[in-house]
Amino acid sequence: MSQPPRTILYTGKGGVGKTSVAAATARRCAAAGLRTVVLSTDPAHSLSDSLGTPLGAEPVAVGDRLWGQEVSAQEEMERNWAGVQDWLGELLIARGVDRISAEELTVPPGMDELFSLLAIKRHHESGEYDVVIVDCAPTGETLRLLSFPDVARWWLDKVFPQQGRILDAARPFARAVLDVSLPGNEVFDDVQRLVRNLIAMNEILRDNERVSMRLVMTPDRMVVDEARRTFTYLNLYGYLTDAVVVNRVFGEEVGDYFGPWRARQQEQLEAVRDAFAPVPVLQAPYFEEEVVGGAMLDRLGDALFSGDDALPAQAVHHATVSERLELGADGATLRLELPFARRGDLSLKRLGSELIVRVDGHKRTMLLPPALDDLHPSGATFEDGALTITFDAA
Repeated sequence: MSQPPRTILYTGKGGVGKTSVAAATARRCAAAGLRTVVLSTDPAHSLSDSLGTPLGAEPVAVGDRLWGQEVSAQEEMERNWAGVQDWLGELLIARGVDRISAEELTVPPGMDELFSLLAIKRHHESGEYDVVIVDCAPTGETLRLLSFPDVARWWLDKVFPQQGRILDAARPFARAVLDVSLPGNEVFDDVQRLVRNLIAMNEILRDNERVSMRLVMTPDRMVVDEARRTFTYLNLYGYLTDAVVVNRVFGEEVGDYFGPWRARQQEQLEAVRDAFAPVPVLQAPYFEEEVVGGAMLDRLGDALFSGDDALPAQAVHHATVSERLELGADGATLRLELPFARRGDLSLKRLGSELIVRVDGHKRTMLLPPALDDLHPSGATFEDGALTITFDAA
């Protein structure tokens, strides 16, 4: 049996060049002799424009050992959710909702992207590719739905075995008293299939030897803050971030007009290095023309992956999850990887949702998740290149 493909998921705020970075990575992997597919799960597809080739819902050859795909959320929903849509749509229409609104309401927010991500599972199972590059939607919110396999398994083990018995008992009551039709087996088949797919996708995405996330950003404060927030959640859910990409960085040649802007970018670059360490920071310049088509994508790929170390595009640049959070009944423990720091003076300071950590001159600023809103740092220890912080109730 062939090993699973190397899979890289690019995510980030809209407008930072995420699609270009994904396409450039794919072209570089294909040029290295790897069978590569790059797919967009973003509902507002722009991968066709980036590659300069029309794409469809199935992989299309766009070069030697390179395929492109713009996943159709509608087709994926019809494949995975048709039974639920039909039942819930008719139920809403019977309650006076117009048909168009009913069709929209049968798909919860974020589900279209979730179904699109299931295309990754099919590519993993096909054995047709060595590398899978994913251009995700602008935020990583949908990844939360893939983060709770234990809950999904509980549904499979406890709820679904009882569904037939419960429905048989409830149908007469529902018809006579509630005047509603309960879902048939095809609806539960869809839900059960979705739950199994969520469990399988979770296992795929947590394979840190073969799968990683990469955050794309520009060196602008609001964009960097959003990336930091996403980085925290990816870590806490156990997803590996093996690199971050800072795109559209002004060079020294920009002159006096853009000089102050470049100075602010340099400040943000330093903040990025502090916030994401020890994850490598890849950097690309602000090119003099739009990054569209093979030639410009290759220039972008050269900038990102041909520095002093000539990093292969598909390599895992960082191999461990940098932050781990364990929640207890009365508190929490947060473990931060700080391999370049040494034991020395240690200080913690919390400002709202930010935690500022200083160890022997190294500073790390991270955005804390809402789960820690009512807790305060009460102690810290530094051992074996890792800082462990305890949180207690005030």
